[in-house]
Amino acid sequence: MPTVNIERLRKLDYRCNEAYKTLRTNIQLCGSDMKVIMFTSSTPNEGKSSVSFNLAVSLAESGKKVIFIDADLRKSVLVGRYKINKAIKGLTHFLSGMNKFEEVICTTNVDNLYVVFSGIVPPNPSELLANNSFDALVKALRDTYDYVIIDTPPIGIVRDTEILAGTAEAVILSVKQSGEKAAVLNDVTD
Repeated sequence: MPTVNIERLRKLDYRCNEAYKTLRTNIQLCGSDMKVIMFTSSTPNEGKSSVSFNLAVSLAESGKKVIFIDADLRKSVLVGRYKINKAIKGLTHFLSGMNKFEEVICTTNVDNLYVVFSGIVPPNPSELLANNSFDALVKALRDTYDYVIIDTPPIGIVRDTEILAGTAEAVILSVKQSGEKAAVLNDVTD
C-alpha cells in the first residue's frame, strides 16, 4: 500500500477548524448507519473537494477510520492541491481492471486516513462509475471503515454524481455563498 504525505497548502484558522468540527459532529449525530457520505456542488469552484477532504481529515483526527475516495474522474484537483509528488494509481485504474484495490489505496501521514485518488482521466468516466465494481467496492469499504467519504463532480455539469448517489446514505452539497464556502447536509435515505 503506497504512502503519501498530505501537505496542506495552508493551516486552517480557528474558525475553519471549528466549522469542520461542527460539521463532523452533526454527521456523527445522524447515527452510526450514516457511513457513506458523498459530496457534490452545483457548479465548479464551490469548494466541495476542500470541504470533503477537510471533513475526512477531521473525522480521522477524532479517531475514526476514514477512507476518502476521489470520484471526480474528469477534473480532480486533489493531487495538485495537496502536493502529492509521486505518480500514483487511482480509482480509474481499479475500475478499469488495470490494478487491484490494494494497489490504488494509499495510507497518509494523517492517522486513520486512507485515500484513493482519481487516477488518470478516462475516456468514459460515467461508464466506469456505473459498473458494478464501484458499488461492490463501496459496500465492502462500508464494512471496513467508520466513514467512506466520496468526492464527486458537480451535479449541474455531468451525470456522474447521479450515477453514484445510490451508493451513499447522505449527500453534502457544497455551495458558495457571498464569497464563502458552506455545506448543506441533505439526507438521501428513504
